[in-house]
Amino acid sequence: MPSEYAKTLGGKLRAIRQQQGLSLHGVEEKSKGRWKAVVVGSYERGDRAVTVQKLAELADFYGVPIRELLPGSASAAAAAAAPPRLILDLEALQHLDASEAGPLTRYAATIQAQRGDYNGKVLSIRQDDMRTLAVIYDESPTTLTERFISWGVLNPEAKGDVEESEAAG
Repeated sequence: MPSEYAKTLGGKLRAIRQQQGLSLHGVEEKSKGRWKAVVVGSYERGDRAVTVQKLAELADFYGVPIRELLPGSASAAAAAAAPPRLILDLEALQHLDASEAGPLTRYAATIQAQRGDYNGKVLSIRQDDMRTLAVIYDESPTTLTERFISWGVLNPEAKGDVEESEAAG
């Protein structure tokens, strides 16, 4: 019977894997067989004890600090509890003219570096990030959101979320 600690740790492992858009088999492929799908799955369910060494290696593989995987880590719990609704399409961003999209590209790269989030496809940003970008672009968050949506780099649902945030703030 898995302990509560093992289940919580496993849940964090699963959340990180899913955040990176990886299936269990995807982990095995990306790691070139270093991490077997069945083993990672048993860690995630809490059915198998993971050593500190293996946990450190998994954290390194996922590109996250080991503390993010340990139960009791508030930042990982907060991230899992409230998924962001502003999603940047990093692949679309690469195809935009640097003269217009340069500030957004640099800002997104900074966030990726801070988070150690290099999945390369999408990046979730927060309302505060949108307000900061609005200052950089010298536009209101709503206007900038519309621009990013028209460029195809921001999910269309973001418009309502930014408007709600502006009305509340």
